[in-house]
Amino acid sequence: MDTIPRNDFILRHRYDAFCKAVLRNEAKDYLREMGQQRDREKSLDALTQQELDKLSTVDYYPSDSYVFSSHGYDLPIDNELVAEAFASLPQQEQSILILHCVLDLADGEIGSLMGMSRSAVQRHRTSTLKQLRLKLMALMPEGGKRG
Repeated sequence: MDTIPRNDFILRHRYDAFCKAVLRNEAKDYLREMGQQRDREKSLDALTQQELDKLSTVDYYPSDSYVFSSHGYDLPIDNELVAEAFASLPQQEQSILILHCVLDLADGEIGSLMGMSRSAVQRHRTSTLKQLRLKLMALMPEGGKRG
């Protein structure tokens, strides 16, 4: 006859109840944690465009831009239309704009580098920027008019 002593039976029963309680509490903790995670998370479908833009990034490669150089300094231009308009400028005007835009040099400093007077650099710079603006506006839809 196979009888389990009463003390062993009680111990086994307590151990069994303890294991069941541990598993039940683990399940409750897991379900609570999953609920909290579900509350914190947001579906990608529910994100606004601004929120999606914050999560995205764009890779830029040197081959994606057009590089213009003057006096050892480079001016990378990503936009093809702007690069085309810039390329159509004479070399001297390109150099003036590169030194002005990249190094943020004053007209007098550019003039001393290029052997020109400050006023000549200013005239070239302002007229060149105006030419660029006109060329780009002509290339834009509806002549660059804003709606």
